[in-house]
Amino acid sequence: MAKVNEITKDTWLRSTFPEWGTYLNEQIDEEVVKPGTVALWWIGCMGLWIKSEQNTNIAVDLWFGNGKRTTKTANMLPGHQMANMSGGRLQQPNLRAQPFVLDPFEVRHLDAVVATHYHADHMDINFAAAVLQNIKEPIPFIGPKESVKLWIKWGVPAERCITVKPGDVVKVKDIEIVALDSFDRTCLVTTDGYQELKGTIPDMDEKAVNYLFKTSGGNIYDAADSHYSISFADHGKKHKIDVAFGAYGENPVGIADKQTSVDLLRMAEALNTKVVIPLHYDIWTNFMADPKEILVLFDMRKDRLQYKFNPFIWEVGGKYVYPTDLGRREYHHRRGFEDCFENEQNIPFKSLL
Repeated sequence: MAKVNEITKDTWLRSTFPEWGTYLNEQIDEEVVKPGTVALWWIGCMGLWIKSEQNTNIAVDLWFGNGKRTTKTANMLPGHQMANMSGGRLQQPNLRAQPFVLDPFEVRHLDAVVATHYHADHMDINFAAAVLQNIKEPIPFIGPKESVKLWIKWGVPAERCITVKPGDVVKVKDIEIVALDSFDRTCLVTTDGYQELKGTIPDMDEKAVNYLFKTSGGNIYDAADSHYSISFADHGKKHKIDVAFGAYGENPVGIADKQTSVDLLRMAEALNTKVVIPLHYDIWTNFMADPKEILVLFDMRKDRLQYKFNPFIWEVGGKYVYPTDLGRREYHHRRGFEDCFENEQNIPFKSLL
């Protein structure tokens, strides 16, 4: 047993972080995906892990970074999307609200790294380093032009990167990845340092994409940080969609960055999906929202509007298997104690408890 004089900040960090250790890494590795299903895990923010019945593993928008860590930075950086959007300059109080549930340096089985766009909470240099160090196969890094530029800047070999734009299709073993139009208008107003945007026409296709992951267990639509767009209906008409993810949150005054509860329901209806799952609301302290608001509005509107989908409220680190979990409304982590009373109790007398 360690003694207090042997404890340092470094030993504390190494013994405590990531908070879940390798628990989730082991669960994902051990999961045997049944035929006709697809398994999904929420890694936090918009981070998704997809695993198919053929043992294909794809990591989407995994991020292992922080938000604000000190009050001493008074202002946002010039060109920051929130500064450009709002005209505000004061520090955005976006502290990370969720623990790290996956250890990136213990990932051993992976077939592709995928990014929807290049914002700091959707791409991670630590994860890129872990993949290059730990995965023997030269698996691809897939993303739009600006994401690929960032990976290469970090040192990811250019030959490992696949640049996609809407309409492109990449096959990773038994999963087909279709790049679709993004509606992430926040990404459009992101600049590298201050740049005058008035009168310019940024190219969304170079900055961000949405994805459809076609699997033998179902098709997964990732809207990433897209705002609501009427063009969701175009995607819904052209593609069969079973599960759809969208970035949900409570926007501070002067900001339009996340979809609201009504937006998520409209998106689900337009996509003609069977399940809609909100993400992203978990991570930033200044954008946190109550996802049960989505359930309340769904119940208010479902009969009148004849909704053909259901919302599902997840927990970070949780697993969702489609179509096995179709019809569930809320997630709860395993509660345990399934073996209670299989052994003799060790208590003084029966009426103690």
